[in-house]
Amino acid sequence: MFKELERINTRPEPFEFYTAADLWTDEYIAKQMLSFHLNGEVDAASRNTAFIERSVEWIVEHFSVRSGTRIADFGCGPGLYTTRLAERQADVTGIDFSQNSLQYAREVAAGKELSIKYVQQNYLEFKTEERFDLILMIMCDFTVLSPAQRREMLSKFHAILEPGGSVLLDVYSPVTFEQREEVAVYEAGLLNGFWSPDKYYGFLNTFKYSREKLILDKYTIVEADRIRNIYNWLQCFTPEDIKREFAECGLAVEALYSDVAGTPYDPKATEFAILAKRL
Repeated sequence: MFKELERINTRPEPFEFYTAADLWTDEYIAKQMLSFHLNGEVDAASRNTAFIERSVEWIVEHFSVRSGTRIADFGCGPGLYTTRLAERQADVTGIDFSQNSLQYAREVAAGKELSIKYVQQNYLEFKTEERFDLILMIMCDFTVLSPAQRREMLSKFHAILEPGGSVLLDVYSPVTFEQREEVAVYEAGLLNGFWSPDKYYGFLNTFKYSREKLILDKYTIVEADRIRNIYNWLQCFTPEDIKREFAECGLAVEALYSDVAGTPYDPKATEFAILAKRL
């Protein structure tokens, strides 16, 4: 028991483990995630509905979205952005890991008679001969990736963008890093039964890595017949960090905002959005 508790409370190396597949492909957890996506009153798996509406209107206006505008949404979830953008006549592709989310998105598209291409795949592995005018990665998805994965992602963006095409994504700022604290929490049925329909005990260890400005929420889920770990990495960026990483992959940062709805940039905000163009 002591050795197991030691293991549970051990701090891993930065990005030592990557468990996205466990989070997005577990059938029970996927259903839980979908319910959070579809709760339009809160910012959980997706932004709240009012924000998404405001964000889409800004994107449509700022990028002059019209018939034939080709948009790729990486981590599209149940299509909260893709559906609205397709309704504005854009030619939209959504990529996501979750079968549950994409099934919902496809049903919505069919009901609205919208032609949206959905791809169920880890977006790190996504390949296409298509070229896009705009790439979206919203809800701070970029921050869960390791430095190597981020380079791979940005290089992919550069390869599939039209010359002069744009990327819009959001990230956590150093303010988020400063506000979070290291904690160790133990609770029966941690997060109100989120992790399993069966009885379980959950441990949450939050670790901070000062040099990297990196946060880890490490979940250990103990059930009768198995023990699972979920690692939720949250990289925090300065604007200088972002500009350097983008430039190394042929993308020039053109503007910063406080969010993907075009709110003016605030260095005191916990997040910020980046608009970059393919060089």
